[in-house]
Amino acid sequence: MTEANATENTVLVADDDPVARFMLQSLLTKWGYRVIPAADGLEAARILESPGAPQLALLDWMMPGLEGPEVCRHVRSQAERPYFYILLISARNQRGDILSGLECGADDYLTKPFDAEELRARLLVGRRILDLQNNLIATREELRFKATHDALTGVANRATALEAINRERSRQSREGSSFGVILIDVDHFKRVNDGCGHLTGDLVLKTIAERIAACVRPYDTVGRYGGEEFLVVIPLSDSADTMAIARRIRAKIEATPVETDCGELHVTVSCGIACSTGNPPVEARALLYLADEALYRAKDLGRNRCELAAVDPDVLQLLPTPMK
Repeated sequence: MTEANATENTVLVADDDPVARFMLQSLLTKWGYRVIPAADGLEAARILESPGAPQLALLDWMMPGLEGPEVCRHVRSQAERPYFYILLISARNQRGDILSGLECGADDYLTKPFDAEELRARLLVGRRILDLQNNLIATREELRFKATHDALTGVANRATALEAINRERSRQSREGSSFGVILIDVDHFKRVNDGCGHLTGDLVLKTIAERIAACVRPYDTVGRYGGEEFLVVIPLSDSADTMAIARRIRAKIEATPVETDCGELHVTVSCGIACSTGNPPVEARALLYLADEALYRAKDLGRNRCELAAVDPDVLQLLPTPMK
């Protein structure tokens, strides 16, 4: 059984009556569920707060520590947590009690003594609702990924990479930190497309994206800037640190040929580096302009090299207007 299936088939049973808890556990085990027992409301709340907590929960109303409705309120107050389907069980069967239980955050309410098959049916309904919600969350995450990532290479798209620059400029204004950007261009990429076809060119771009991502830190942003150009945003980094990462990227890409249907292709890149280290931060468009100028210099000097832009305040006055 996979970890996901184990979580799906797990139920929290919280009841301070050991006999009632044992009876529920026996029924659920017979139906194929794995049961996590809790003897009071505080233990139930702790379990639901833990990583990998079961999404199905059966809570008795009257428990020491926290009563069932209080556990419901506690769980529902944590909006960042996964959704839990909570079935409240109680001997209280007045309409007002049922309404009160549902208002506190329970999804369903079952009165004691309950019919075993009715409990089984309600658990199946809860499982279906959780499955629908999990599918919706997965679909939402997939759409979010597609909206923020390049379809071919899987790295961030241009808009996301540019957002990262503006985010680091805001951090620099608040904290006085610094950051760098690296513009990377594949050398002679047109020859790859013309000589081996665009499918081979796509493979080369995907391989380069993977190698760039392997050279940076988890909190750096790697984005496809356009065509065969990539943009890397390096937070909390000065010129020396950013240059070191750029050189590591350049060396990794050059070190191993790309295996294609056309045979082994020896691919290299040129890098232009610019850093914002002062206060106020360099405007985003100006920083990209400087990195682009450094990239062109790397191309002019023979390609397969890294060049650092000099951030001269007097020169910055002559650069294009800030990016909106």
